[in-house]
Amino acid sequence: MSSNALHVPVMLQRCLDMLAPALARPGAVVVDCTLGLGGHSEALLREFPQVRLIALDRDPAALRLAGERLAPYGDRATLVHAVYDELPEVLDRLGVPRVQGVLFDLGVSSMQLDEAERGFAYAQDAPLDMRMDQTTGVSAAEVLNTYPPGELVRILRAYGEEKFAKKIVDAVVRERAKEPFTNSARLVELIREALPQAAKRTGGNPAKRTFQALRIEVNGELAVLERAIPAAVGALAVGGRIAVLSYHSLEDRLVKQVFAAGARHTAPPGLPVIPEPYQPRLKLLTRGAELPTEEEIAENRRAAPARFRGAERIREEVTP
Repeated sequence: MSSNALHVPVMLQRCLDMLAPALARPGAVVVDCTLGLGGHSEALLREFPQVRLIALDRDPAALRLAGERLAPYGDRATLVHAVYDELPEVLDRLGVPRVQGVLFDLGVSSMQLDEAERGFAYAQDAPLDMRMDQTTGVSAAEVLNTYPPGELVRILRAYGEEKFAKKIVDAVVRERAKEPFTNSARLVELIREALPQAAKRTGGNPAKRTFQALRIEVNGELAVLERAIPAAVGALAVGGRIAVLSYHSLEDRLVKQVFAAGARHTAPPGLPVIPEPYQPRLKLLTRGAELPTEEEIAENRRAAPARFRGAERIREEVTP
């Protein structure tokens, strides 16, 4: 399977433009925290011939395919099997104290969505797995079959923003008592039957929110992101830039909060002049979250929910 044929990188030119000023300097290092099939990474290596790339992914299959794609770039590309909140340890191991650019393209890669056996897609019947790294952790089936009802309701509400979480979970608990869940089609059918008619007529596939919630739980996505974005900001050299693509409001809110906190001063109120240690560390480079163009969405439907934010490191951390 060709990785190129599978993958159209989202908002690619915008990502390159955002990172360009930071990557123009000699010896620049850029980190792609979400390598996937390597579309963004390949473009970074091509556009910035002096740059060294460090790319992380938790999915061994993605690393293998992207490795083939990036092979022509030789030792300019270092691929690492890691979750993106492990960035500080990865940089430490590689002896890289600071980097000039960081890119996150959050969410599920094209390969994970397109390969039925991974169980991410609700549009085709598949084993309920959803692990981005299939060598570790619990599957979506285990979550559905073993979590207490209250915990399942919390997950669907918090991670899927599902208004009918209680109805869906009541049906799941009833059904799993008869026979454990193993495949996605049975869950999709159950959700269709559990939802009121009006809810089924709006917002696409009614299973979308439940599948999103299960995926986030299985991969610990929000907890990982909560650690990863501050760690990435901390790894930036002064003048370094970070670009983040998120695909649902929970991710985008988290990114927004970290960026906003970095762009505020931390001085006690009422000081006539803000002392150096309290000055902002970040400058925001986007006004709110930028959206993909209509042309891009027409070309690549997976770009539709994307939200893009960027920031620049403008000073070192100084302890007051």
